[in-house]
Amino acid sequence: MKVLAINGSPHMDEGNTAMILNPFLEGMREAGADVDLFYTKKLNIGPCNGDMSCWFKNPGQCGQKDDMQILLPKFKDADVIVWASPVYYAGITGPLKNLMDRQLPLHFIGEARSKKVKAVLVSTCGDWELSMFDPLLVQMKAIYDHTETNSEFAGALLRPMAEGMKEMVKSGETKKVDEVTQAAKEAGRQLVKEGRISDEIQKKVSRELMPREAYYKAAREMMDQLKKSTGL
Repeated sequence: MKVLAINGSPHMDEGNTAMILNPFLEGMREAGADVDLFYTKKLNIGPCNGDMSCWFKNPGQCGQKDDMQILLPKFKDADVIVWASPVYYAGITGPLKNLMDRQLPLHFIGEARSKKVKAVLVSTCGDWELSMFDPLLVQMKAIYDHTETNSEFAGALLRPMAEGMKEMVKSGETKKVDEVTQAAKEAGRQLVKEGRISDEIQKKVSRELMPREAYYKAAREMMDQLKKSTGL
């Protein structure tokens, strides 16, 4: 199984998204998958210019000469595509959206995928509410969960109150955090072996780590400390 993973976090391996993505990919590797991981921060990929030349002038070929030339063949060969991004305000990060749009040459009129591709979403946010991911889930399912593109949405690993995970680790409260990361790792193994991520595993990744009021109280205290330390 060939896996193409894209980490859209500007913080790369130091970000909250990597706390879920990396064990997930580790689980996939342990189950025998060939995993290729890229970071949008390290890529030079401009936005789609919408001239549709990849459909009508040079079918399947993008006219822009940037790092998307490296990725397009990998998208075409992948059995699984993992999209990873924090939610800051309105969905995935800008560079990751550019990259998603630039897949257009793979879907030009008259060409169908030779094999079915599965897509997985890995996303984190600072809010306590799981509903923050709803718009992104709708988008991913609209893109992948239908037969026209010979694709399938295989699951989502969603981690609200992600900043709280780091604070819990710093304070030595690692048990619950370890349970979340172990669930992410198991999700990777499960996807390779069974082709989907079970609802049970997805819920374990998203599990509540502390009550809502306690989380937001801690967040306010952290912001107050940050303001004092920076003189704001």
